[in-house]
Amino acid sequence: MCADRSNVTLASRRFAKTARLTLFLFSALLTGTPGAAAGDKTDVVRDLAGRVGPIVGSASACRDIARPRIQVITDKFAAVIKEAATNEAERSDLTQSFDRSVAEGRNAVTTGRIDCRSADRQLADLERSIGGTGPSLATVIAPSSAAAATAPTAPVASGGGSPVRGVTDQEIRFGIAAPFSGSAKELGRQMKLGIDAAFNRANETGGVEGRMLKLIAADDGYEPTRTADAMKQLYEKDQVFGIIGNVGTPTAVVAVPYALERKLLFFGAFTGANVLRHDPPDRYVFNYRASYAEETDAVVRYLVKLRRIPIRQIAVFAQQDTYGDSGFAGVSKAVRALGVSDAAIVRLNYKRNTVDVDDAINQLKLQKPPIKAVVMVATYRAAAKFIEKTHDLFPGMLYSNVSFVGSTALADELMLLGPRYASGVIVTQVVPAVSGYSSIVLEYKNALAKYFPGEAPDYVSLEGYVAANVLIQGLKRAGPQLDTEKLIDILENTRNFDLGLGANLGFGRAEHQASHKIWGTALDDNGKYQALELE
Repeated sequence: MCADRSNVTLASRRFAKTARLTLFLFSALLTGTPGAAAGDKTDVVRDLAGRVGPIVGSASACRDIARPRIQVITDKFAAVIKEAATNEAERSDLTQSFDRSVAEGRNAVTTGRIDCRSADRQLADLERSIGGTGPSLATVIAPSSAAAATAPTAPVASGGGSPVRGVTDQEIRFGIAAPFSGSAKELGRQMKLGIDAAFNRANETGGVEGRMLKLIAADDGYEPTRTADAMKQLYEKDQVFGIIGNVGTPTAVVAVPYALERKLLFFGAFTGANVLRHDPPDRYVFNYRASYAEETDAVVRYLVKLRRIPIRQIAVFAQQDTYGDSGFAGVSKAVRALGVSDAAIVRLNYKRNTVDVDDAINQLKLQKPPIKAVVMVATYRAAAKFIEKTHDLFPGMLYSNVSFVGSTALADELMLLGPRYASGVIVTQVVPAVSGYSSIVLEYKNALAKYFPGEAPDYVSLEGYVAANVLIQGLKRAGPQLDTEKLIDILENTRNFDLGLGANLGFGRAEHQASHKIWGTALDDNGKYQALELE
């Protein structure tokens, strides 16, 4: 008992020392000068998130501390983030850093490292500090202070004695290059949200071997010309251990070679394209999801065998790039597997990051016999525009989409047009129904409600959550001496593990795709996805 009390006292003293610097920095930022450099502001706020967050988190874990007191601090810090961030991706990254630190603070109380008396005292000190005035922001980010505030923790040495990029005693850093601006930005936001929910859940119980999992975002706008810079930022500036959850096929064409050349883990990308599925597989590339070929095969078989639509009356509406190519190749393969030539399959194209579908519709009008079903390999806005413009021209047309479309975003777009545009639209999924009650879905929804209250469950964020949990399983098995080669060896020997999906997952030396399961869904009149049996 005496030893436990001594440990709590020592931890509280350390916490108090951190809190004093926090009070100084926070009050400085709240009264800071607008002339400070944007990058300096961001670095200081990121460091401050790691100092204010534990105070807020530890207070929130104590029932006797009034919630409004905590909310005031949270709102003020949100204002600091808004002022410091220069774009949406930066604001999201700073917010997630703060949320992770809040989770660490809660964990400090629940594990007994900090007592509620100390938590209350630190919160009171913070309240007093932001109630008055402090030094200027220019003082805080002077070279010596900025260096002290943002100096990286020394990296952990691998078994051979060399430091491991992105791994310290305190954290493991991962990166995501995805669209956080442009027409596909919701896909990037949702993917990051799901990964962060999984990381936060792991961090609240001590992380992995005591290291917190951190996700750093870089915006490529879903444009391959920006992807190399985004990857370079994550690798060189942010010094990440690996990449998780990158979004898109055309961007993967750039990102995957970049990762392979540097022997950088490339895990759980949001794409089903073959560029990530070589035979034999690339050593550093691992997928969670089923491929586009598997998704399109499932829907073609459904249309031909269950809906009795002749193959010559099925067309493909596809993005005019490697994403569209992958989906079209999947349809062609499915048609050949049914013993029919794929030569007559009609492809209707549109350009990436646009909703210019008029040429595709004009081509559709020329088809004889008329097309009765369209397999769509598109993003949500282009898909919605195509449906809007063809719905009344072709009564009874069946529309299906692969999972990359962004199910929730598509439903929202279609419901804005009216229920008749949404009803019956099919989307193949690589995760179970978000409305269901499977173990992984319930766990995901609880995590989402806890760490991101107000965010609705979504198929893309659920995929991010599942992919992150597959990675976390591997990290835990790797133990304290973590490096990329060891982790990959462990992943390649991970077989038949159950996350509660209803299907076992696994990898192998010749198998770098964990799941081959496809779920069918279709929108109802209320814009909600209902289960659809595909066979």
